[in-house]
Amino acid sequence: MTIKRFEDLDIWKDARAICKKIHIISIETNLRNDFKLLGQIKGSSGSIMDNIAEGFERDGNTEFRQFLSIAKGSAGETRSQLHRILDCGYIDELRFLNIKNELEQLSGKIKNFITYLNKSNFQGNKFKSGI
Repeated sequence: MTIKRFEDLDIWKDARAICKKIHIISIETNLRNDFKLLGQIKGSSGSIMDNIAEGFERDGNTEFRQFLSIAKGSAGETRSQLHRILDCGYIDELRFLNIKNELEQLSGKIKNFITYLNKSNFQGNKFKSGI
């Protein structure tokens, strides 16, 4: 199967689902009143999916890998902020563990995808002749 849009990437879909879970926490809990932490975790979780999308849209393997690396870093940042949300009592241990596990799995998938691209000869659409 050829991926034609970033919306077709499983890593982007996973990142979007995590971002939505963070948004739900921001509505359902007192995190909504902790404006600084709220802004940080919403920003970093959104950055995961946004960097996957931006890298894909740049049409080059090298740039895509760079943006995937940034997305992976944002997943780590989100995981760290999730610890802070737990420590502040905004979420319980079960909710924390579920989202933390999803973030760890996503980081692994992004890492595996970067490894795949490192081994691939695909250069991206911007390097096709005539473009």
